[in-house]
Amino acid sequence: MPGTPSLRAWWARRPPAAGAAVMATGIVSTGLRLTGHEPLSRIALALACVGWLVLAADFVVRLLREREGWLAEARTPVALTAVAATAVLGTCFATLGRPVLAEALLALAAVLWPVLHVLGMRHCRRRMPGAVFLCCVAAQGTAVLAATLAGTEATAWLAHAALVLFWLGLVLYGVALAHFDLRQVVEGAGDHWIAGGALAISALAAAKLLSADSARLYLWNDDDRGVLREVSLTLIVLDLSWYVVLLSAELARPRLGYDERRWATVFPMGMSSVALLSVSAAVGISWLRWPGRVLLWLAVAVWLAVAAGAVASARAGIRAAR
Repeated sequence: MPGTPSLRAWWARRPPAAGAAVMATGIVSTGLRLTGHEPLSRIALALACVGWLVLAADFVVRLLREREGWLAEARTPVALTAVAATAVLGTCFATLGRPVLAEALLALAAVLWPVLHVLGMRHCRRRMPGAVFLCCVAAQGTAVLAATLAGTEATAWLAHAALVLFWLGLVLYGVALAHFDLRQVVEGAGDHWIAGGALAISALAAAKLLSADSARLYLWNDDDRGVLREVSLTLIVLDLSWYVVLLSAELARPRLGYDERRWATVFPMGMSSVALLSVSAAVGISWLRWPGRVLLWLAVAVWLAVAAGAVASARAGIRAAR
């Protein structure tokens, strides 16, 4: 944790949205690994791990020492970044062949998700920012991790649990959409992109469920596989439609300058790429890899820009706190 008074003062003003940085970095790491850029992927994963550990320590310290402040943050949908970031990191380790660590992160996400979901969505209201879609992202992120482990560990019950979470996540997307303020598309500071990212991670969950099946498990019959295939493709189309709308709105009304919520822009961009790459492999449509690769490098470029803004903002914040 920060040691100097100025650093502590700056850290105390850190908004809960900081968890989106871990989500964004973790999914960029996944995309880089899927496209064969292993060294870059491991660097991004290391950064995501450091960020997660720092935020986890802060989470525990606030829970134990600043209960009221912790509850105030937990009563917003943004708190669900803790679940999503944990699930994204767990999926990275699962695909790297580290099942024990991935299982520990899955257990943590499974414990955190219902608590933070109830606290964060209890005061859900009309015309909310894009963070409201984190209720879907948290559920689908946990489903992705569970389905990934089910495939690597040949565990049928885990795949079926992931399937329940997947369908629940789609229901939660509808709930979030009903409470989303559409004006955020042209006014949002970055988290409005989660409207598309939630569909992307849902498509990824469907792809992981399809890929989890094997001769050892016999998870799905032909009808089940057909439904999952069609739903995954439909979700990809919807996600890309959101992507075009959101990107067009950004070009029509540029929102320049750093805002921490821009990490919530990087995550959906990276997730759209990973979803395309994963759906391509799961359903056997090879040409989907090409737009997936293009969107990955676009996400990497935006990650670099947001990271540079974050460093500059941190320096300015620390100087101001002295």
